[in-house]
Amino acid sequence: MAPKATTEKTATKKTTAKKTTTAKAETEKKAAIVKKAATTKTKKVTEAQIRKRAEEIYNNRLVNGIPGDSVSDWVQAEKELA
Repeated sequence: MAPKATTEKTATKKTTAKKTTTAKAETEKKAAIVKKAATTKTKKVTEAQIRKRAEEIYNNRLVNGIPGDSVSDWVQAEKELA
């Protein structure tokens, strides 16, 4: 049977190794997210484009009898175009 101190050291080493591996994986994951965000091109959407899409959404609502209002149309247009 192994001495208790040796067993505790081994357990501590395994726990430390596991924490290091987990921390490294987290760091790599965060770095990948930051890199992707930095390389993603942002699209410049004009107010005219939003207005046009909001009007399309509005007309679609009228034709199909879908309830809503101009603010929700505008927000939906912004989300779709972003």
